Amino acid sequence: MALTRDEVLHIARLARVGLSEEDVAKFEEQLSEILDHFDVLRQVDTESVPPTSHTLDLENVGSADDVRDSFPRKDILANAPLPEEGFFRVRAVLE
Repeated sequence: MALTRDEVLHIARLARVGLSEEDVAKFEEQLSEILDHFDVLRQVDTESVPPTSHTLDLENVGSADDVRDSFPRKDILANAPLPEEGFFRVRAVLE
């Protein structure tokens, strides 16, 4: 399906893209080739193919959550610059 010069300019106008005459000629050929590829795909028989959102089955690859004891609070706060009453003290970020 060959696109015309006017169709390429119309597409460029819709995309708000400025094209030179050289660009128009180049995109006229390239976009026409892309549409030809879609014509080939349109001829493929997909009647027996069920509609899907993904071509592959989705599978969760995360690991299971393991319950375990947390680190002792004193070890966590050992390198804190301003520990206070068992918590991290930070500077106020809002005025």
